[in-house]
Amino acid sequence: MIKNWKIYRIIIFIVIITSFFISRTFLQKDKTPEIPPIAIGLDRTNNNLILTQHAKCRMECRDITKEEIKEILHLGGINYMKSNLNDKRGATYALEGYSHDHQHLRIIFAPKNDEMVVVTCIDLDKEYECNCN
Repeated sequence: MIKNWKIYRIIIFIVIITSFFISRTFLQKDKTPEIPPIAIGLDRTNNNLILTQHAKCRMECRDITKEEIKEILHLGGINYMKSNLNDKRGATYALEGYSHDHQHLRIIFAPKNDEMVVVTCIDLDKEYECNCN
């Protein structure tokens, strides 16, 4: 009878450990973030920047240079929550990162043919009073 209890304990232990690893695997799949779609229309090497009037105004009031915009285009991460890849006028990409002077920037880019339109630029760490429309 005692030997049977040892076998039951071993079986119960194996079942518990197996259940733990199986449940852990399923829980991890639920918690892992969904991989964002590939940014097919974003050519990060395109230095043919077209600045909208709005972007120029924001750059001036927020002390953002064209070089910093190029830095974010080349090295910034895409914020898919702020991007609109399905816009009927064409996809817009929100790229974020730090410039060489440590400004935390979000730049909105809209690729058009062989040009990269800069829609607007935002300093994520500092509020500015701008009168841009």
